Amino acid sequence: MSLIFTFHSFGELVESILALIGSVLLPLLPVVFGILAYFDIISLTFLKVALFFCFVLFVILPIIYKYSYTLQRYAVFLTFVHVPAFPDYKNPSAYGLKGSRNFYINTDDGVKLGVWQILPENITDFEGSDESFEDILDNGQDIIIYSHGNGGTRLSDHRIEMYKVLRKFFHVFAFDYRGYGDSSSSSPSEIGCVNDLLNIYKWIQNRTKSLDRPLGLILEAPFNNMKEEISEFPLAQLFKHLPWFKMTVVNPMAKNFPFTTDKYICGIDIPVMILHAKDDKVVPYKLGYKLYQSAEKCRLDTQGGVIFHSFDEKYHFGHKFICKALDLSDKIRDFTTYVYTFQKNHKTVLNE
Repeated sequence: MSLIFTFHSFGELVESILALIGSVLLPLLPVVFGILAYFDIISLTFLKVALFFCFVLFVILPIIYKYSYTLQRYAVFLTFVHVPAFPDYKNPSAYGLKGSRNFYINTDDGVKLGVWQILPENITDFEGSDESFEDILDNGQDIIIYSHGNGGTRLSDHRIEMYKVLRKFFHVFAFDYRGYGDSSSSSPSEIGCVNDLLNIYKWIQNRTKSLDRPLGLILEAPFNNMKEEISEFPLAQLFKHLPWFKMTVVNPMAKNFPFTTDKYICGIDIPVMILHAKDDKVVPYKLGYKLYQSAEKCRLDTQGGVIFHSFDEKYHFGHKFICKALDLSDKIRDFTTYVYTFQKNHKTVLNE
């Protein structure tokens, strides 16, 4: 048995245990403690402390969570996770990204964003000033903006591995949202993250002649909306079976951090490719597939197709390691070809 398989199985075991505790054992705790105290197996003091702990954990804490926007924000945006402990944002080459540079972009609302510009694989030997890096943007090579997930930063190991795959085809820009990495310590929000991405896009657009609009979208391990994601998150299995879980956890999160991707995806007029591993325990595979189904139902043919690629459990990619898929490059190449074919045909239709 491989080490990877062991950890994969352990993750499934933990999730099952949390679900069992939440659905079966928690309701029985008062009875169990009462019986143990009755037969003097535990003291009355221990019984009181245990019941008080359960009351705080499963009643008081959910109520506090319901009314605390700050706690909810910390649950969504894991800006407090610092891995590695001593990052060197200013030197992307130290992480195996030769032909890259670090720089900063100021947004229209005064936020400083840390950015890596990673040159395509065929020009990694390029060395020059910041102006030279900007000039090379207009060489006609495809450009991709990588927007990372809610934990870690642009120099997380699995993301660096993904950049190495992407740079085979694209000029890559990777950045940290506000509150992450060496970007400004402003509190992140859904609107704020969108604004950060738009500012990166506008910065690139102003330095190229051909980038009038995005041509395609790749979604890696996405969920359909926050309401369903928060209910499926592994830690939530401890609380999911509480009668007040929806009122104190799900509804506030859906209100304050909706992230309704299943609605947004209906309004974008470009092809979409979704990548999801079946053994993803952070964002369950079924939520990524639900997003795909929503897109299939609401989008018109003139908006571009939606392609869904799944990765079998046997590869143990989980939430973060689709970058290791041997056929990922082929999938990206095929999608890029489809994007240009769609663009050409779509322009022909518009001009008729």
